[in-house]
Amino acid sequence: LVVLVGGSATWLMARGRKPVDSALVTHVKKGDFVVAVTSTGELRAPKFAKISGPANAGQADQYQFKIEWIVDEGTLVKAGDDVVRLDRSTIGQKLADTELALQKADAVNEQASLDSTLALSKARDDIKTAKLSLENEQITLDQSQFEAPSVKHQAQLSYEKALGALKQDSLDYKTKTAQAVAKMREVGSDLTRQKNKLQIVKDVLEQYTIKAPSAGMLIYLRDWDGKKKGVGSQISSWDPTVATLPDLTVMESVTYVNEIDVRKLAIGQMATLTLDADPTKKLHGTVTQVANSGVQRPNSDAKVFEVVVNIEKPDTTIRPGMTTGNSIQTFAAKDVLHVPLEAVLTEQSVPFVYRRVGGKVTKQEVERGAMNDEEVIITRGLDANDEVLLSPPIDHDKIAMTRLSGSKVPSGDSAGG
Repeated sequence: LVVLVGGSATWLMARGRKPVDSALVTHVKKGDFVVAVTSTGELRAPKFAKISGPANAGQADQYQFKIEWIVDEGTLVKAGDDVVRLDRSTIGQKLADTELALQKADAVNEQASLDSTLALSKARDDIKTAKLSLENEQITLDQSQFEAPSVKHQAQLSYEKALGALKQDSLDYKTKTAQAVAKMREVGSDLTRQKNKLQIVKDVLEQYTIKAPSAGMLIYLRDWDGKKKGVGSQISSWDPTVATLPDLTVMESVTYVNEIDVRKLAIGQMATLTLDADPTKKLHGTVTQVANSGVQRPNSDAKVFEVVVNIEKPDTTIRPGMTTGNSIQTFAAKDVLHVPLEAVLTEQSVPFVYRRVGGKVTKQEVERGAMNDEEVIITRGLDANDEVLLSPPIDHDKIAMTRLSGSKVPSGDSAGG
């Protein structure tokens, strides 16, 4: 009997009349059964050396850098090899400005030195003149001892005036010396500051050609939007890392699992991984981290949880950034009966299968165990190699159900899934 359902021809059978198409019948299998959470992940190396932009760039007033050239990702480099060059246009202008500022500071320092020298030289000359004047007034005062009292008094006044002038000139010299020292300290400090700043700019400029700190394979870092850094990408002084040199002897796969499946995962569970780049290759690993809080992934409304799987015995063919298919084993049983999910139906919450014995189809209640994406364990109701239908027969509504003795599901319950 042929019936068309939804545009497809499906072979069915009338109970007890014609055989069911073998494509719609399967045997109950007995063997190992595994439940796994599957997801897509990406390989990464948890241990790596960073390749970063200039250190202390902020001291040179440089905060943003553009990558002008970078070696191809995956290139094997040696320690000291050039791997990145940054655009020098901004720091080139900074270098020119700093050199000009240094020249000005040097000129100010030289001028201050000349001014101080002249001022102190004049002050010393003034002291010499005041001393000579005092000596002359001393001679005049000595000679006035035999003169009239008025002449003697006038000589005394002139001497005291000359003495006062010498004291004032001496005090002025000390003041001008202190002023000269302070001025030279000020301009000298600015000159030193400009020299140091020029050296910092030069040191930072030398770091615009970034070299590999060690040997390894270059792996680009990703920007905040997930895009890999490359020519034209920007880096900043507070996050200067451009790329990494991973330690390929330790590898892990980072994957994100939905909130329903993450409850099934635990540290220590075994995982099997495949590579999109080589589907025939299988890797084995162990879950080492399961996030406690979810994150919102780009272009997704649901929250997911980060899960890390450590790869056992990584080899030289796997690289960070490769896409992996992760299958994490959450349950395993040996020598159990199992059938395809579509073989098990429910009626009033009672699970059952259509079992074929010879040419007759019966409706047999079963008890179920764990299930995976394709199959379910049968704990009671079937035997190994029993034949079960994958879809109901045409007269399924006429077949009475055979219940299990001591069934856990009472008759008459409301319909289940």
